[in-house]
Amino acid sequence: MIKVTIFKNAENLITGFKMLGHADYAENGSDIVCAAVSALVINAINSIEHFSYDTFDLKQDEDEGFIEFHMVGPVSSNGNLLLSSLALGLQGIAEEYTGKYIKISQSVKQ
Repeated sequence: MIKVTIFKNAENLITGFKMLGHADYAENGSDIVCAAVSALVINAINSIEHFSYDTFDLKQDEDEGFIEFHMVGPVSSNGNLLLSSLALGLQGIAEEYTGKYIKISQSVKQ
């Protein structure tokens, strides 16, 4: 299962996320759930890098299925939109695949 934590600040803006694990929907290389999640995450990070002035920290380990992303400093409106879009896409995958392969939680910093 892919475990996702969405980090939000006191203003309810997404400031980052952490993911760990693999969906195990199908064998490695044929897992459409992992592929969908990976495409959304990579696109969100690349889009933030190219379409905003936001800076971020990124840690990842592909073998472990681990990625942790945190905005550094205030989140721009473009950054917020892109992270909100990522969260919406992940929620859609979780609903489509009945929450069996991906679990999403939130962590709010006060």
